[in-house]
Amino acid sequence: MLRPTKTQIDAEIVDRAAALFARHDFEHTSLQQIADAVGYSKAGLLHHFPSKKALYDAVISALRAHIEAMAAGVRSLPVGIERDRALVEASIDFAFERPGISALSNRIAVDPDPDNAELTAIGLIMYEALGIDLANLEMDRLVRVTSAFAGLGITAAIAEKNKLSKEWRGMIAAAAMDALGH
Repeated sequence: MLRPTKTQIDAEIVDRAAALFARHDFEHTSLQQIADAVGYSKAGLLHHFPSKKALYDAVISALRAHIEAMAAGVRSLPVGIERDRALVEASIDFAFERPGISALSNRIAVDPDPDNAELTAIGLIMYEALGIDLANLEMDRLVRVTSAFAGLGITAAIAEKNKLSKEWRGMIAAAAMDALGH
């Protein structure tokens, strides 16, 4: 068996930390909890990330990179069913691959911090990718998008936890597309 690379180890730490931040919030998550979740000593964890804040910044950076990559991937598609499907499928895959960051994304959507410019920017990138114009807000579209992506995130987490990702992937995509009105 091949040893994981530093990049793979760091990605695992970031995802596990994100899950804890989603569950307990930044202030109520300790370095020891994160170390325990990844099977490291606190000193071993600090070898990878010098502080809890540095780890949180890495989590937010990974979330932003994902959202930016998704947005770039659909930029050439017109707003509509094809773009929505591409975003739904990318979101499902990400939820399976990075369940902790996906959970944090859902938590941020439920409890946004209007004073956090970075999180606001991430949300705006996703809204733009989905064709949501905040200047001419269509409440029906906003509710459909929120329902589709929140439901997708939660259902993907349940599927992943129960090792049903392959079996449920198509049904999750279909349910999200239904919620979007397609």
